Amino acid sequence: MDSLILETPGTATGAPETDADLLDAYSRAVMRVAETISPAVVNLEVQVPRRTRRGPAGRPPGEGHGSGSGFLFTPDGFILTNSHVVHDAARIEATLNDGRHLLADLVGDDPDTDLAVVRISAPNLTPAPLGDSQAIRPGQVVVAIGNPYGFQTTVTAGVVSALGRSLRARSGRLIDNIIQTDAALNPGNSGGPLVTTTGAVIGVNTAVIYGAQGLCFAIAANTARFVAGRLIKDGHIRRAYLGFGGQDVPLQRVLVRYLNLPVEHGILVVSLEPGSPAEHAGLREGDVIVAYNDQPVAGIDALHRLLTDQLVGVESRLTIVRRTEKRDLRVVPTESRPRPAAR
Repeated sequence: MDSLILETPGTATGAPETDADLLDAYSRAVMRVAETISPAVVNLEVQVPRRTRRGPAGRPPGEGHGSGSGFLFTPDGFILTNSHVVHDAARIEATLNDGRHLLADLVGDDPDTDLAVVRISAPNLTPAPLGDSQAIRPGQVVVAIGNPYGFQTTVTAGVVSALGRSLRARSGRLIDNIIQTDAALNPGNSGGPLVTTTGAVIGVNTAVIYGAQGLCFAIAANTARFVAGRLIKDGHIRRAYLGFGGQDVPLQRVLVRYLNLPVEHGILVVSLEPGSPAEHAGLREGDVIVAYNDQPVAGIDALHRLLTDQLVGVESRLTIVRRTEKRDLRVVPTESRPRPAAR
């Protein structure tokens, strides 16, 4: 009878791998990523225009300064970063890894996904490739590169802690498919790349939870690829606009059963924009929205997900509860209004 021989995983010489061997392999992987991606990472210094109102804590108005990170994702100078880094910028200066200082132009930004694209003109640029963020898994090793507190090309490493998180943008909209990581991020890392050990950018670093340990977040590369393409083409992202203010509210159970409603929560209309699609449709303050084009709507976030650019100019059905009656209204969304620049 043949004997069963169990082989112990080892190095190329057949010897068992030691802890030192494993740590060396990990170190080499992180170093390889840093050497490959760092030339694409830029430091962004931003000036915002003078404010007409008084600043925080009663300070007089003045020109603001900020900084953050970004990375080249095309060889012709397009840079991905966060919207909150460059929004309302009067002047953007990019510092490359090789020390070059260049003025950058804002191509477009989208506060709803906290993404922006700026562009520089220079020869010999090294882009970082955008990978497939759907291919990553929790526990996978990732590397973050950025400029926290102005310390250029700082490298931290960790793992993908979770996928499919949601994060509230500064505009109030919910950003979906956020990547959670424990790779350390600090102010100034915003806009930098989150990279796999194969050198593929799978996220744009965007936020940390202050006071927590290892709770950091990045916008998925697949989201960034879509948004960046639209920003380069149009300078902004088109979204369907209805023009009302609302808040999430629970519905009485007896009303849900009586009207056979698809949800137990809805959106209470608290204000209407004059001349808006919602006003033209006959929506009133006090109405509760429960569905859009027969899709259940249990809250504002659910409605935002439905209001894509494909619905701009398309007549849609808005299902509401008015007092104790269920009604369908016809509404034609317009393109979302661009936010006015700060003055």
